[in-house]
Amino acid sequence: MDRKRSFVNPFHRPWMRGNSAAATPGSTSKGLKGIVAGGITGGIEICITFPTEYVKTQLQLDEKRGEVKRYNGIVDCVRKTVRGYGILGLYRGLSVLLYGSIPKSAVRFGAFEELKKMNVDERGNLAPHKRLLCGLGAGVAEAIFVVTPMETVKVKFIHDRTSANPQFRGFFHGVSTIVRQQGLRGTYQGLTPTIAKQGSNQAIRFFVMETLKDWWRGGDPNKPVNKLLTGAFGVVAGAVSVFGNTPIDVVKTRMQGLEAKKYRNSVDCAIQIWKHEGPTAFYKGTLPRMGRVCMDVGITFMIYDSFMEFFNKAWK
Repeated sequence: MDRKRSFVNPFHRPWMRGNSAAATPGSTSKGLKGIVAGGITGGIEICITFPTEYVKTQLQLDEKRGEVKRYNGIVDCVRKTVRGYGILGLYRGLSVLLYGSIPKSAVRFGAFEELKKMNVDERGNLAPHKRLLCGLGAGVAEAIFVVTPMETVKVKFIHDRTSANPQFRGFFHGVSTIVRQQGLRGTYQGLTPTIAKQGSNQAIRFFVMETLKDWWRGGDPNKPVNKLLTGAFGVVAGAVSVFGNTPIDVVKTRMQGLEAKKYRNSVDCAIQIWKHEGPTAFYKGTLPRMGRVCMDVGITFMIYDSFMEFFNKAWK
């Protein structure tokens, strides 16, 4: 009898109780719910914040030629765009991000959850340095599989609008034109700075989000976090990421524009920006990007958590 009582099942892992993704039989279902929730959240967030992304991209593409620039700041960019193309002009390139929102969210949150599942401790908590690494892995994954082609096409669409004779008549016509003229490589311009941008973005954001949530929960991974508080944490995470990697974002934008061929590579692009426009050029578009990113991250985490709660109740 004593021998039977002393038998320990080698496949039994009590620590999994603290990690619902690894412990429950429905972990695959939870992943599917995350993909759907992330896709819906991404679509809503993009429609709300895209005009700030448009303005940010236009300001970053507005290179200084002598003393003449196309725009004299955020308000001037918005005014000229609306005057020339109407309110819908601020949504040029939106379709690209809408088409890419579901796979982007799936890769980002899926990769982070998988990496997190492999690195949590016995209680289900993630160590600070592992939060950073898991976020980095999620960012690199989304950059390679989704963000680079999506962002390249988006930047080309926005840049095309400033041309004397715009050539893209719509999303599918634009993509087919890019592929026909430049091959598939044309949709993967700026891969290196995009990996650097997305990797640092998600490393910073997930690190800040997980750290703030852990602080609020007092180390208890099962303690719920209020949705408004989640949104506030997201705003903080977004702001930190903007200050941390806007220079990378400027280089990425230039490397994905229609005039990217004048740069040999990302390093050459950075050198030319520094030489001809000065160090402040690396922070072009910071304010509109700040507005977009803070709303983006805050809305994304807040709505994502809300949809996941709803799905967990309604989608058994």
